Amino acid sequence: MAAKSAKARTAARKQRDKWKSKRWYSIRAPRNPYSFKVIGETLSENPEQVVGRIHEITQNEMDNDFTKMHIKLKFRVTEVLNQDAITEFIGHEVQRDHFRRQVRRNRGKVDMVVDVVSEDGFYVRFKLVVISPKRIKSSMQTVIRNIVKDRLYKTASTSTWLKLQASLLDGNLENEVKDSCSSIHLVRSVVFHKSELRQSGVFSNDGPTLDEIHAQEERDKAAAKEIENTDADDVLVAAEAGEAISELAEDEQNEEDSEESETIEESTDSPDFSSMTVAELKEVLKERGLPVSGKKADLIERLSE
Repeated sequence: MAAKSAKARTAARKQRDKWKSKRWYSIRAPRNPYSFKVIGETLSENPEQVVGRIHEITQNEMDNDFTKMHIKLKFRVTEVLNQDAITEFIGHEVQRDHFRRQVRRNRGKVDMVVDVVSEDGFYVRFKLVVISPKRIKSSMQTVIRNIVKDRLYKTASTSTWLKLQASLLDGNLENEVKDSCSSIHLVRSVVFHKSELRQSGVFSNDGPTLDEIHAQEERDKAAAKEIENTDADDVLVAAEAGEAISELAEDEQNEEDSEESETIEESTDSPDFSSMTVAELKEVLKERGLPVSGKKADLIERLSE
């Protein structure tokens, strides 16, 4: 039992050491059209294990369009440069709940899978459905499929993979297919619920390099830090100004309190002679060695001098 326990402890130490050897890699979107934007992180012992990993992100997170929260974009890591995992866009998928809401009972639909090749040699598979507010006959479904295929073949052959992606994700491709079908049958909508990159073609080298992106990120961090320090200085200055104002207000309050105290003392030291009787006034005059003759008004005036 002791030997088995020691072996288990050794295995546990090796497992912990294995985790310590792992490093974090920044997953970056493709150079075009995303300029190597950081879209996530992944953990691995060595770069070779990172290559081939699939990372998913919603379209809303990429372009801040909240109407596209139901669309998932898929990226595959193709190479690792230092701590950066570079990816390529390999397709999209519409969440099933959203897709099912588009296709309801008593509506006609035509499902199809179309494989196309872009102008720059990218082989792509589209899965889409044409939805109609009324049922579609089998013969009409065949006609619709042929029209959709012709439209996609023509669009793909005259477009690069980047233009095809943009048209797919912004809805223009769906609108083109819908318009082409509407001439022969009433079409409610067209949904490209999935796309897959089956084979890569020729990549474009346009756009900033990874080194330029790193330099820009460092400048952005420095600018953000400077703004943060400026804000901290402003807060400190405001606090010091607040303390100075508080001290000034406190001094003014002390002066007011002192003046009120003196007024109270004066009022306390000076008795109200008008409320005293003539006999009391004469007693006060005698104590002060003053004459006691005259009327009450004369006595009060003499005491007030």
